[in-house]
Amino acid sequence: MRIEFVTDTFPPDVNGVAMTLGRLVEGLRAQGHLVHVWHTAERSAEQSGEAFGETSLPSIPLPGYKEVRVGLPGRLKLLRRWRKKSPDAVYVATESLLGLSAIKAAAMLRIPVAAGFHTNFDQYLERYNLRTLKPAALSYLKKVHNRADSTFAPSREVVERLEKEGFRDVHLLGRGVDTLQFHPRRRDEKLRREWGVAEEDPVVLMVGRLAPEKNLELGIAAFRKIQEKKPNAQCVIVGDGPVRGSLSAQHKDVIFAGVQRGDDLARHYASCDLLLFPSETETFGNVLLEGMASGLSTVSYDYAASSLHVEHGVNGRKAPLGDDEAFIAEAVAAASDDLRSQLRENAHQGMLQMGWDKVVETFEERLRKMGEGRLNARTINRRKPSTMEYRSIFVSDIHLGTQDSKVKEVIDFLKHSKFEKLVLNGDIIDGWALKRGGTWKKSHSKFVRYIFKVMEMEDVEVVYLRGNHDDILDRFLPMAFGPMKMVKEHIHEALNGKKYLVVHGDGFDTVSTDHKWIAAAGAVAYDQLMKVNRVYNNYRSWRGKEYFSMSKAIKCKVKSAVSFVDRYQEQLQMLARRKGCEGIICGHIHTPADEQLEDVHYLNSGDWVESLSAVVEHLDGTFEVIYYEDFLQKIHDDAAAKAESEDSERIVDLSSVRPEVEASKQQGTVS
Repeated sequence: MRIEFVTDTFPPDVNGVAMTLGRLVEGLRAQGHLVHVWHTAERSAEQSGEAFGETSLPSIPLPGYKEVRVGLPGRLKLLRRWRKKSPDAVYVATESLLGLSAIKAAAMLRIPVAAGFHTNFDQYLERYNLRTLKPAALSYLKKVHNRADSTFAPSREVVERLEKEGFRDVHLLGRGVDTLQFHPRRRDEKLRREWGVAEEDPVVLMVGRLAPEKNLELGIAAFRKIQEKKPNAQCVIVGDGPVRGSLSAQHKDVIFAGVQRGDDLARHYASCDLLLFPSETETFGNVLLEGMASGLSTVSYDYAASSLHVEHGVNGRKAPLGDDEAFIAEAVAAASDDLRSQLRENAHQGMLQMGWDKVVETFEERLRKMGEGRLNARTINRRKPSTMEYRSIFVSDIHLGTQDSKVKEVIDFLKHSKFEKLVLNGDIIDGWALKRGGTWKKSHSKFVRYIFKVMEMEDVEVVYLRGNHDDILDRFLPMAFGPMKMVKEHIHEALNGKKYLVVHGDGFDTVSTDHKWIAAAGAVAYDQLMKVNRVYNNYRSWRGKEYFSMSKAIKCKVKSAVSFVDRYQEQLQMLARRKGCEGIICGHIHTPADEQLEDVHYLNSGDWVESLSAVVEHLDGTFEVIYYEDFLQKIHDDAAAKAESEDSERIVDLSSVRPEVEASKQQGTVS
């Protein structure tokens, strides 16, 4: 299977979510699956890249909590990759705007997508004195997860809570522990001497993110009670976070070991004696399993991992959730009775069967079932990509040479189309922008090469009409390059015999014809507006909102702009009549249109800067304005329908021969 992960956190980040995802990815790759991870971690050039199966995406640090990075939306990047390398399934591990954009992208391409509920963000708000925001946070989490096909939760308790809150299709995905790494034999007496403790002195350990939601104050309070009975006891806290500074200032005798990874983390576990796990907000609690595997006595609240794996008094101790006094009492009892008892051995032995292999197997099987009987993007793209057939295509206003030209999209549109005639209806190359030092990209040259390729290799008729931004061609027109004609206007005869006048349309814009300096100034102003528009839409993207066109909003709301469009259409309508045509196809004003104006069919192809639209003539002679996003959805729907039809035919063929096969089996001719 080809599986893609999308997450805000991934190793070497140190937290339970990153660790879990790292184990899942390692396990899937070990079984031969192709796994790619989209994350927000910052990598060096040597650490990152497609070759390592990872892509780092933009993110911002969480205010007041710089260790946590929040992914920004990346729908377009995800769509580009998934259209080329379509996965069998997508797993979205975090509910940020990045995660939401990934779920939307997968839905567009019909890729099965699962979401992971790894963190009780709604419950964390109470620890940050933001209880009033809890309903809104829960509503957002439910919205994200219910957009996915299913949700994975780490404990039966969390599954039941989510189902009660209205989360749909929630499945249990447990956790494992690396018992080769976390083992009592990792105990290091040298490390204990560095801590200043003797062999018989008890060492109390807490591991995790040093943040308010981890309830570390209770853990330290329990340690102080232990100290009253065992003055030589020591406390070690492993991890980092926003409250480390305040805690270390208040408790100078406590050892803050910072972030530990791999074998160093395992040594810290095994070199201690008692693990306190006071958190009340975990969805699972991997720390507890790691401590038990390391042979520690543990004290925890009776929920999540503790409710599943701790048998009170047998392999650990636990207190009712939220009962601080009971937790402290159990910690004191553990320090007094359990540190040299059979309980620690029971904890270690119980974890030996808790490897990650079964978890990975369950995860893989669930992802596979999500895709069964479902035609997703990968199933479709294994076959020849769908191509839409048209008689003619009319595009205008690509504006090659400007930063805002969506040339990659127009190339993609043309490559997935089969056509006999292509009309490039003006402003294909923006000569005005190039004079001002515009941007000519490799993709712009690629478009030019593609046009010559379809002319030569596919025998497509190409008509190039000059526009006002490429009016330098005026001095050469009319002329021809093989099958390409370059003209000022063109008469197109539709399949039904009707004639359509094709012009760019700038001749009916009095500003363009009579006041070119105003038009040039307007072009500069439009460029500046597009720059502002880019910044504004980056902000909207961060908020998870759709693209907004300022220029379109202005055209719709400014009366003079609306009246200009109306006059523009009327003048072109009269021109079509004078030329003896039943319709007219133009561009120029970047406003797509398909209207019947009395006896004239008015078509405007829009542009490839904002609208991303074109006029197409279908094989039956009808015309339509088509938009790029709608076109993409259509080719995927068409490919899915064809694939479904092929699969149905294959099933019918197999069912028709099955009786013969069964008869042969009975006769012993088929082994």
